[in-house]
Amino acid sequence: MIWKEILIRYGELSTKGRNKKDFINRLRTNIRHTFNDIAPLKIQSERDRMHIVIETEEQYAILMERMPTIFGIQSYSPVAYCEKDLDAMKDLSLKIMEQFKDQTLTFKVEVRRSDKSFPLDSHELQREIGAHVLRNNTNISVQVKKPDIELRVEVRQDAIYMMAQVLPGAGGMPVGSNGKSLLMLSGGIDSPVAGYLLMKRGVRLEAIHFFSPPYTNDHSLQKVKDLANDLTKFGANIRLHVIPFTEIQVLIRDRVPSNTLMTTTRRLMMRIADKVREEIGAFGIVTGESLGQVASQTLESLTAINDVTNTPILRPLIAYDKLEIISIAEQIGTYETSILPYEDCCTIFTPANPKTKPKVEKINYYESFTEFDELIERAVKNREVYKFPEEKTEDKFADFL
Repeated sequence: MIWKEILIRYGELSTKGRNKKDFINRLRTNIRHTFNDIAPLKIQSERDRMHIVIETEEQYAILMERMPTIFGIQSYSPVAYCEKDLDAMKDLSLKIMEQFKDQTLTFKVEVRRSDKSFPLDSHELQREIGAHVLRNNTNISVQVKKPDIELRVEVRQDAIYMMAQVLPGAGGMPVGSNGKSLLMLSGGIDSPVAGYLLMKRGVRLEAIHFFSPPYTNDHSLQKVKDLANDLTKFGANIRLHVIPFTEIQVLIRDRVPSNTLMTTTRRLMMRIADKVREEIGAFGIVTGESLGQVASQTLESLTAINDVTNTPILRPLIAYDKLEIISIAEQIGTYETSILPYEDCCTIFTPANPKTKPKVEKINYYESFTEFDELIERAVKNREVYKFPEEKTEDKFADFL
């Protein structure tokens, strides 16, 4: 194997000022978390990039597979290196270009010399290596502007480093660099995408789900657990808080007018979420609401829902249409789980003609006849908490079977 390290470029992190080191340290921590199963990793951080040493082919394969899921990385490249000798450089360039032998491509050589004492300057190295590659690869031609492949050569103090791929990373900010919020995870298509987009902006998430058995079953709960687990591949653990919601939801159905049932249900969910948020030290509540998508997501409905809390409600999908949301869900791997046909509590007791423009004062009036506080406290107290990714336990008796 010729690859010796992965070179990581920060992108947006490079624009940070005095606190830049904190963002880089967070990214390094997240990388160690993502690759915990192949630890220890040798990681060297610099101001504008990071280097991960590759020690085995297995390690290389895992690094390349998961690297695109880590927020805070703009791009990355597998890097090979050799001694500071022109013949060794030519040999290495051919080994690197070997991976493109079955493609017709354009290329150029780009040289960067941090060791200015090397006897050949950048232009001389470009000519020598470029000519050698051309002589030995009939499928490749030179193109200076926007080539398919840019063979990058770095002359450092200790060795020659060479790469030919610049692979796109996930971008964004390292998870955990912008605080923590609570994601309202329903089990549908939208909420996991909302969680993904907030994680991309550096927000660490915990999730909350409202479970209403027997109207919703264990399959629907498992679906939500799977979605929470899916989100952990983007660089952080997630705790899922499952709220027993049947008692409250049935009471809402029996006590408020049917056309305002969805508004009150979401207001009660928000009140419960706010209490859990306060307990876990989160700063915001994240929802998958998209403006105008359903009756409870009009501006009037959102205003009525917001009325029960002063906590920032983060709605990253507010201006997305459904097809855009589905496209992201497919890209991040949550779509197929989200469309499994198991009802969640948001789809039960749905009125035929829900209010699309509820008045806050009327909603408050309808709710004033029922004392919800004690039920809210009990639901929060009796919640179950799951941690993802789940720890795998070995069967002690497997060898005896």
